[in-house]
Amino acid sequence: MRITGGTLCGRRVAMPEGIIRPAMDIMRESIFAKLGDLTGLSFLDLFTGSGVIALEAASRGACLIEAVEKDLLKRKTLLQNATVSPVRISCRFMSVELYIRRSPKTFDLVFCDPPFPYKFKQELVRTIAQSSLMKTGSRLLLHRPNEETMDFVRETENLVLEESKKYGRSIVDFFVKK
Repeated sequence: MRITGGTLCGRRVAMPEGIIRPAMDIMRESIFAKLGDLTGLSFLDLFTGSGVIALEAASRGACLIEAVEKDLLKRKTLLQNATVSPVRISCRFMSVELYIRRSPKTFDLVFCDPPFPYKFKQELVRTIAQSSLMKTGSRLLLHRPNEETMDFVRETENLVLEESKKYGRSIVDFFVKK
């Protein structure tokens, strides 16, 4: 797998052991084209896996980047991949749910890519929206299988669904916090 744009464009990324569903190149390229220049922005990558999304953000100028992964089988590869970043990527090895409850930090962009079988996506989005991770104007991107609906979002008073983009059998929802 390679980084699709920015200062690290074309750089290879190692893949960790265990179960992984890497974000497709075309999807990553499209997402970051929509986000544009990330210079000076903070970026949080939840369920990071190999860290490729965090690296894409770093490659495009994000300055404060955290990557959260619970699976310790991915630790060595994530740490190895993070070393190629032009800025420091802080790697946190804990459950995303625990990270959300404990982190005092606020981010401009939050990318959330839970495993497709993860059954608590709706609760996760609500929890992120109500946490200190996002401020007014922050954006949340949720990667999910296209057979799952996210109709509940209309009930979440502090998140607005800007757009949903389909990529193969996945969808990325773009939310903004009001």
